[in-house]
Amino acid sequence: MNATKGPLARWQDWAIFALALWLAVSPWLLDYAWHAGATANAALAGLALALAAHFEASCELAVDWLNLGAGLWLLAAPFLLGFDAVALATATSLSVGAAVTALAASALRFLR
Repeated sequence: MNATKGPLARWQDWAIFALALWLAVSPWLLDYAWHAGATANAALAGLALALAAHFEASCELAVDWLNLGAGLWLLAAPFLLGFDAVALATATSLSVGAAVTALAASALRFLR
């Protein structure tokens, strides 16, 4: 998808960027880095989301379907990767996932 985004949809990209950076550093700030699966998921998903959001906002590419998929992954990851017993990791993944999913869905609405 190579459509350009208007200014109303651009704020979602920067909000996703900020959430992604938080997600990437959360294992160390919230002290759940001892769990390898939760840490790897947060760091990799956070960095991937941050890169995608940065390039989407600065290059005006519309790839919100990828952000939507990443948000849905973050909602499922604690249960699929088995770190649902780690409360802070689960709460972070679920809250960031819900916010990213909502922001991506909102941005997709503006593309129509």
